[in-house]
Parts: sequence; C-alpha cells; structure tokens
Amino acid sequence: MSVLVTGGAGFIGSALVDLLVAGGHEVVVVDDLSTGSEANLAGAMATGLVRLEVCDIRRPEVSDLIAEASPEVVMHLAAQADVQASIDDPVNDAEVNVIGTIRVLDGARRAGTRKVVLATSGGTLYGAPDPSRLPYTEAEPHAPMSPYGLSKKAAGDYLAAYGPLHGIAHTTLALANVYGPRQDPHGEAGVVAIFARSLLEGEPCTVYGDGNQTRDFVHVADVARAFVAAMDAADGLLLNIGTGIETTVNDLYSAMASAADGAAEPQRAQERPGEVRRSALDASAAAAALGWEPSLGLADGVADTLAWFDRG
Repeated sequence: MSVLVTGGAGFIGSALVDLLVAGGHEVVVVDDLSTGSEANLAGAMATGLVRLEVCDIRRPEVSDLIAEASPEVVMHLAAQADVQASIDDPVNDAEVNVIGTIRVLDGARRAGTRKVVLATSGGTLYGAPDPSRLPYTEAEPHAPMSPYGLSKKAAGDYLAAYGPLHGIAHTTLALANVYGPRQDPHGEAGVVAIFARSLLEGEPCTVYGDGNQTRDFVHVADVARAFVAAMDAADGLLLNIGTGIETTVNDLYSAMASAADGAAEPQRAQERPGEVRRSALDASAAAAALGWEPSLGLADGVADTLAWFDRG
C-alpha cells in the first residue's frame, strides 16, 4: 500500500513509519523538520521504501505534493502540539492545525486518496468535565480549554465534513499522553521525556502546580499500532487511544527518579494556565473497532524510554 505520513519525521510519526515499513508499505513522509529530524527516519529510509519531502503543511505546495504522490492512505500527524505555545501565539497554532489540515485534505481529494487518518489530542479535546466520568468515552462533549485543543477539534471537524463531501473515508484517533523513545525533551515534549533528560543529566526536574494533576500515559509503539489498524477499519469513527489509567505527575516523577537514581524531590513551580487537571481515556471502542489494546505498561514503558535517552 502507498501511505503518506505528515509529520513522519517526528516522534510519533517516525514510530509509525517504522511499523509501516515493517509491513512492506511504501511511505512518503512530509515534514518541515521543525521538530522532527532525518535521524528519526534513518533506519526506515535505508530500506528504500521511504521518501522524505521537506514541506510546511501551511504552504499551498503541500496539496500539490500529496496530489502528485497519489497515496492510498494519508496519515495526518503534523501539528503544532504545544499548549503553552498555542496560548502565546494562537494565530500560528491555527495556521498549522487548521489551515495546514485543510491543505492536506485538499491534496488527498485531488489524489483520489481512499482514507485519511487524523491524530487529535484526547488530553485536550474533552476539556475538564466532571472527573467522576473518568475515564472519558468518545461520547463526552468536546470542550477544549486552550487554542491548541480548539484547533485540533476544528481539524477533526473539517475531516468529518470533508470526507463525506469528497468520498474519502476517515478515522480520527484521540491520543492520550504519548511517550517513548525519540520524544524531544524540548519544545512541545511530554513530561516523560522532560523528566528523562533531566534525571539522566543530573538536572532538577520541575513539577508545575501541586503535581496531583493526572494523565493517561500510552507508549508510542502502541499508538503506532493503532494507526496501522485504522488504515482498513473504523471508517467514520473518532476513537480514544489510551490506557484508561490515571497517573499523577508526582507518582510519575517518583517512579522515574527512583529508576534513574535522581533526587527525591523535584522543584515546584506555579501551575500553568490552560492545563487540564485530570485526564484518562476509555479505549474500549478502539478495542471493538480496531482490535487494539495497549500492550506496554507504564513501568516497562518508562524503563524503555530511560534506556533510549541513556544511549543518547
């Protein structure tokens, strides 16, 4: 199968590209390399099945590029994914996540693409509803609390409308907090990568607020499997991809500090605006529609991540 992956040189995207190549698929990666890197694709590109096109999805040329590549499936992962950056510069956030998505969809339409699979943010999509309903199902109302959450919701809405208008099948995967090897501990990085780098370099880690905010941590290898499964299933659905388990930032730090022989206590800083207090996603619908379940627990996943960062 011919597959095009936007953001394919990034953390999640490159894990997906590796899995696609292992399945024998030919892959075109579209990435502006602003956060991703060619190094992430080195192994996949050595197979001869991967071609990298450096392009910003905000540019009109990306539609031409996708049309010319004529992929059967488009995996759209390229995004501005930093909540704080979206608050500081909501215009840029909307240009990447909304305008960029529309340009990708237009290219898919022109290419005659069979299906588009979109990555959205399950951690921000549902906002902060009654925590007694955790873990949240896909029936939870969408109420983002940040420009980032709003722009990713809009991208999903465009896909849901665009698909039926132009005969393109679609699936949206609402991801929990993804972590694992290749996650950049700078920029939009998740807390696992930030803690891993700091602990291994002997630097203090910072916990914002009281540290009792919770997240649903899902390993990148499991997330990549969900995307591959969605190529031929779950048309028209929004599906949560998570573990359903809440872990506090304090507990995460304690586990990682213990594993890395780090300081017993982190630094504390003021709570950040726009941050969701508690989050966990019910992925039972993904189990039914995709046959997908997470396979890697947090303890093993964190050990895997620390080992990758330690190798440098």
